[in-house]
Order: sequence, then C-alpha cells, then structure tokens
Amino acid sequence: MSLPVKPAKSVAFDQISLGEIMLRLDPGEGRVRTARSFTAWEGGGEYNTSRGLRKCFGLRTAVCTAFVDNEVGHLIEDFIMQGGVATDLIQWRDDDGIGRTVRNGLNFTERGFGIRGAVGVPDRGNTAASQLKPGDFDWDHIFGTLGVRWFHTGGIFAALSASTAELTVEAVQAAKKHGTIVSYDLNYRPSLWKTIGGLKKAREINREIAQYVDVMLGNEEDFTASLGFEVKGVDHTLSGIETGAFKQMIETAVKEFPNFKVAATTLRRVITATKNDWSAILWHDGNFFESRKYDELEILDRVGGGDSFASGLQFGFMQFNDAQKAVDYGAAHGALASTTPGDTSMATRKEVEKQISGGGARVVR
Repeated sequence: MSLPVKPAKSVAFDQISLGEIMLRLDPGEGRVRTARSFTAWEGGGEYNTSRGLRKCFGLRTAVCTAFVDNEVGHLIEDFIMQGGVATDLIQWRDDDGIGRTVRNGLNFTERGFGIRGAVGVPDRGNTAASQLKPGDFDWDHIFGTLGVRWFHTGGIFAALSASTAELTVEAVQAAKKHGTIVSYDLNYRPSLWKTIGGLKKAREINREIAQYVDVMLGNEEDFTASLGFEVKGVDHTLSGIETGAFKQMIETAVKEFPNFKVAATTLRRVITATKNDWSAILWHDGNFFESRKYDELEILDRVGGGDSFASGLQFGFMQFNDAQKAVDYGAAHGALASTTPGDTSMATRKEVEKQISGGGARVVR
C-alpha cells in the first residue's frame, strides 16, 4: 500500500519544514574551549531535511522559521539561500540592539574523534524561533492555496517553548486537513523539556502531535520517553538500538496510533566517534524493510546524519512511493552526510544511488 502523496504538479512545494535554524560554529579538528577560529555553517534538525531534499535530490522545499533582522540573521538566511531552500515563509523580528528580548541561536559543535565523542553546546535561549506561536503562519494559505506534498517537523522544535509546542500541534492539524503527508522526528532531548514540564509534558505534547502523524521517526529512547512505550526482555547494546527492540516498539505503537503509515529509525552502533556501524529499518503497512548495512562506516562529522536519513526517506516515498527504496535512499544519504563537515548533506543523488547499488570508494575521475 503506497502513501497518498499529492502529485508534484498540483502543488508549489514538494516539502516544507517547521523548526529553528541556528548558526553552527565549528572549530574543525580542535576543541571549542581552545579554538581561535570557527567555520560557520547553518543547521537545524527540521530544516536539514528540506536542504537535503533540495540540494541532493532537486525537490522544491521551503522552511518556516524566524530570525532577528540583523547581520547574524541575514548570514543564516544567506546559507539557506545557498542551499536552494525557499525563504518566503521566514518570519523576521525587530532587533532590540542587544538581544535582551529576542536573538538568533548559536550552536558550537565539536565533531569528535576516536575515543573523544562529538560535543554540542547550543546557545539558543530567547531566540526568535522559540517565540513563534499559533497564528504566526497562515497554514490554510501554505497547505491549501500554495499546496505542499510533505510537511516535516520534530520534537526539538516542539520542546523550545510552550508556544512552539502549541504551534506544532496547530501545524500538523492544518497539514492533515489539507491532505499533506506529515512526518515527525521525535528527537527527545531531556534538557529542552526540563523547564517546560519535563518528561510528563513531553509525553503529553508528543502524544497529541502523534495523532496527526503519518510518518513517525525516532529510536527506541525517543518512542519510550516521548510516547511512553516500553519494550521488555530485549538485550540492548550500550551504543545503539537493536532491530528486535525497534520492531517490538513499533508493533505496540501502531496499535495505539493506527494513523502511523510509516515508522523508521537509523540503527547505529558507535564503535568510536569516527567509526560506526550504520543501517536503517522502516515499518510500512505491516511489514519491515531494512537497508544495506554500512559496517564500520568512517565518520567525519556525525551531526545531521539522522536528518539526511529522514530526507532520503522522504525522497524515496515522494519519487517512487516505495518503502524499500525509501529506507535505502535514507540510509545511503545519511551515511554519505556523515563523511562531510557541517549539519547538512553535500552528497549528490548519483552518489546516493551508487551506495545503494553497493558502490565503493574508488577514486572517480
């Protein structure tokens, strides 16, 4: 059974995302605490999927977010424009000159190496995106008049504030009303929920959102913490989810949320920060589909690998409406994204398809 994805010719956008985009500051091979220079990138869990779909797969995408109207906000906007993602739906907020009432988010990120894991130090308090609220976007215009095939958001944005949680509920309801496929990445972060109600509030909000989701993404911890599903009697590794645990989790979840048409996760076993076993699994219409296994995948920068998996999965369904292709494109795209710096993918569709077909790393001339 395929997903009821709208025809591409009937809409303005193939996909839009709702989320916060921060300026990522990367010390390269060094440490944040000793750095004297940083490379600037843009990144955000929800936005990264839109950029991957546009830059790697050539689809039409846009992002719903907010920035302060100052030089940093326009720097992030410039990165977004370089990625080809439409900026028409971005909200702009007046600069108060000091960031006392509203500011743009920063994310200092170390890549990690060997036994030293990656480190993220987000500086996102009081950001423009965290102050977004219901009514800020005209969803009937976006989903109805313009038309969108696929809408993606996630638990990180929903956890930024009480108002972003309410906005996320409003958005998924509107998307469903207009027949747009909704995907949601649970992405549970305890630190984000801590000041707005903790685990109890996370479950309350995520379970409300889940009623409107077609494609649910998340690992075992996400499903347990965000939705309250427990799996017992499974031997868990210390460094990743097991296939058996995910299958049990999903079989339980789809009974309670029969609206889930797809559920998927990456399967990552962390050997070192620079070497992971990597693959993915997807549930659709009562069956499980597994990707090729990328054993001992060498990692340059793991941040954003899961988002690139999500964008490849979305492409697989929008382009082919095929579950096996979706998990294959997702896993290959996520693997390739882990071999380049920054949050977002630098891969091409040809490179993704080469990996799906079992291609190696011989030099291309």
